Parts: sequence; C-alpha cells; structure tokens
Amino acid sequence: MIQPTLAKLAALRLTAMADAVQAQQANPEVSALSFDERLALLVDVQYAAVQDEALHQRLRRAGMRQNACLEDIDLRTPRGLDRATVATLASGGWLKQHLNVLITGPAGVGKSWIACALGNQAARDGVSVLYKRLNRLLDDLAVARLAGRQARALTTIARTKLLILDDWAMTKLTAEQRRDLMEVIDDRHGRASTIIATQVPVDGWHEMIDDPTYADAILDRLVHNAYRIELRGDSRRRQGTDANTKVIHSPGPEKNK
Repeated sequence: MIQPTLAKLAALRLTAMADAVQAQQANPEVSALSFDERLALLVDVQYAAVQDEALHQRLRRAGMRQNACLEDIDLRTPRGLDRATVATLASGGWLKQHLNVLITGPAGVGKSWIACALGNQAARDGVSVLYKRLNRLLDDLAVARLAGRQARALTTIARTKLLILDDWAMTKLTAEQRRDLMEVIDDRHGRASTIIATQVPVDGWHEMIDDPTYADAILDRLVHNAYRIELRGDSRRRQGTDANTKVIHSPGPEKNK
C-alpha cells in the first residue's frame, strides 16, 4: 500500500518526505506515535530539505569568493575588536534598515573574508546576495549594454538585497564606468544594502572615481548611512594565519550630516 504513496511523493518532488516515510516504516518505535505526530515529523523533514536547498541556491547565486562565517571571527585577539558591532551585524538589523558596510585596510588583513562572512550570514537569513569585484561588475554591465540587456542587468542588481563590491576603486574609472556605478548605487540607495571592501581609504575615493560631481553623489549614498570597519596590521597571508584575527570595528553607522 505504501508504494503508490511514495511514487506520488516523488512525482510531487517531496523526496525528503518520501525518504522519511520509508524510515518511519522501518522503525517500530514510530507506531507508538499518533498520526498528528508522525505527520509533523514528515513535514519537518521536508521543510528542512526545502530550506537547505534554498540556502544552497542563494549561496551559489551569490558567488562569494570565500566560504567564511561570522562565528569564526577571532574575538579573543586583543586588537580592539568590538563584540557589540559584530553582534549587531550578525543580527541582520542593518539589512532591514538598508544600511551599508564599508571595510577598508591594507592587503591581507581580512577585508574580503569579513565581507563574505557577512554575505554568508545574510544568505542564511534568507537574504539574496551577490558578490562581485567592482571591475568585474562594470565589465559585465558593459557587455550587457552591447547585448542590449543592460536595463535587465541593472534591475537584477537593484533587486538583490545585499551587494558585495570587493576591490572597490582600485583603478580610476572611465566616464562610462562612472555612469554605470552611479546607476547601481542610486538604484539601491534606501532600498537595499551594499558592502564595500577596499584597500583605498574613503578619503581617496574621490580621486579614483575621477569626477567630483559623480564622486559626491556616490559617496553621499554610501558613506553617511554605513558602518565603518577599519582593519589594520600586517598581512595575515604572509604570517600564515587567518586574516580575520586582526581587525578593528567602528561602533556603528555614520549619521547623516
């Protein structure tokens, strides 16, 4: 009698529930449970499988550079690491408020690692995430323009709840790149969150954007509603240790002037 039911569950793509049904059939102790209790166990198994698959898809689409987790941040190293800030970012409230996170510091101190850890946590919380190096994002938009699908690409980026832009402002932007970047940042302002990771201090972004009008507009939308994380120290890559162990976090977002 159970085989037709299993076949129907498979046809409905409820494979986790089908496996759980077979497991219940093989476990004599399950007979002591009520129908409601057995049904609840089956539903829980299928629900967990669906959630796991959704998380897998979010992480795949995000394309994050590193498999990092906030739980792995070393809070014991006496480098001024602010536990309160880490807890605040881990809670995800900043994403609901559409705030940004700016991570700056020299090479090898953990900027990309922390950005990916925040992205990983956001994905686990059900938030859509996209990780891109800035130059790669701008190249993708240039290709999309030539193919006549730039508007669609910009819409996809705008709908992503968390955009991580790594290697920000490492080279001066062209006029076309400035326009594309302005479109991306303006579409997201007040509607979604952005993480910036870069070796270039915030006061050097004007020079890299290479146009005072665009630079003012872009920074106004990024900086004044952002948490600032300023990392310092020697490269952890050269020392053969985790890059996340030498960081200093600012207490919170800057207020609008």
